[in-house]
Amino acid sequence: MRPIGSATISFGLVSVPTSLYSVAESAANISFNWIHKDCGSRVKQRHYCPKHDELVERDDLVKGYQYAKDQYVLFEPDEIKQLNAVATNTIEIAEFIPLEQVERIQLSRAYYLGPDKGGERAYRLLSAALRETGRAALATYAARGKQYLVLVRPVEDGLLLEQLHYADELRPFSEVPLGEAEVKDEELKLAVQLIEQAASGAYEPEKYEDEVRKRIMAIINEKIETGEEITAAPTLETETKVIDLMAALKASLGEEEEAAASKPRKAAKRAGSKKKVSKKAASGG
Repeated sequence: MRPIGSATISFGLVSVPTSLYSVAESAANISFNWIHKDCGSRVKQRHYCPKHDELVERDDLVKGYQYAKDQYVLFEPDEIKQLNAVATNTIEIAEFIPLEQVERIQLSRAYYLGPDKGGERAYRLLSAALRETGRAALATYAARGKQYLVLVRPVEDGLLLEQLHYADELRPFSEVPLGEAEVKDEELKLAVQLIEQAASGAYEPEKYEDEVRKRIMAIINEKIETGEEITAAPTLETETKVIDLMAALKASLGEEEEAAASKPRKAAKRAGSKKKVSKKAASGG
């Protein structure tokens, strides 16, 4: 794994040089480019001015902040640089907080942290101390012209850097319209029963794959090999009618129970077939 950057964790008089690594493969995303059908060349983006009805070259562009409708304050490139945060490459720890107090909604993205040259001992010490105390380090980190709020927490034998949303960036759930509805005791009981039937004792993400990506890649590879056009896949009709909730819960439970009951029946049938074969073989038939 190759590092994508470096940063020094700083707390008290201790400095821990680290390297940042991506936690996921960006190659998992499938992207398409706009191509000129006549010649097969990739087209380039151009900037158009509707007021003068003409294309504008990059040298004639400046950035602007809209402070009122169609009103902008303009900034030259040197002024933009002055606005950006200075990249210090330092993760400045402000405090150590209980890890369980950080809700998942606050997480934006994550990076693995590995020790840089000469920082192995301090790196392992910080990781062990965080695990021992059950805490995480809340810090700020300036990079790419911005200042980020980050969390450094232990993972396995190392450290993970998680970028957090600032408090004023999060929208309160109270703004989500929920409507009016009553949860009936009998429906709740059936819903809990349905959840318990499909419950699993462990999170196993390796059991799941991106089926859509697999299908797209298969079609892309087939098109590369054959050059044939893609035929439209059949569209499935989605039902939007209001259903009887109680009936749906009971039907779901029935399907789950039938699936569970069919497993021992199939196993018994297979066992019976094996016994018949054994008796036939023993009799010389």
